Amino acid sequence: MMRAWILPVLLVLCGSVVATELIRRGSTGEAAAILLVFVLIAGVNSPLIFPRSIGALEAQRRSAEDGRPVVFWRSGCTYCLRLRIRLGRSARQLHWVDIWRDPDGAAVVRAANDGNETVPTVIVAGRSHVNPDPEWVRKQLSPSGAE
Repeated sequence: MMRAWILPVLLVLCGSVVATELIRRGSTGEAAAILLVFVLIAGVNSPLIFPRSIGALEAQRRSAEDGRPVVFWRSGCTYCLRLRIRLGRSARQLHWVDIWRDPDGAAVVRAANDGNETVPTVIVAGRSHVNPDPEWVRKQLSPSGAE
């Protein structure tokens, strides 16, 4: 769990150090702007932008019931962030598993990717797809879109 927050915390700390130095030099407006940028970047790279993660076993069980894809992701992954942002509101319909919080999820990803923890890995109908196009993932949510 802590691993997911390392980058966001470091970004906020770095922004605070830079802002403190700018305040010390008398540039409070610039300091506020820099700190805001660092906080926004930290927020985008945090688990907060993603829908609530569940465990891999629970996600697979729910996917078997409702047919919706399971997305395995981790914080700080630019490809995961791209997928999340491009999916928009549709992202809430997927089952999200943070592999840094769930060892079972990391094991599923390694099994699907020849031992590598490559994310995002999307499981649809038992088949894994590494870094799929967000539009394709969105189509998998419709009843006629599944392969």
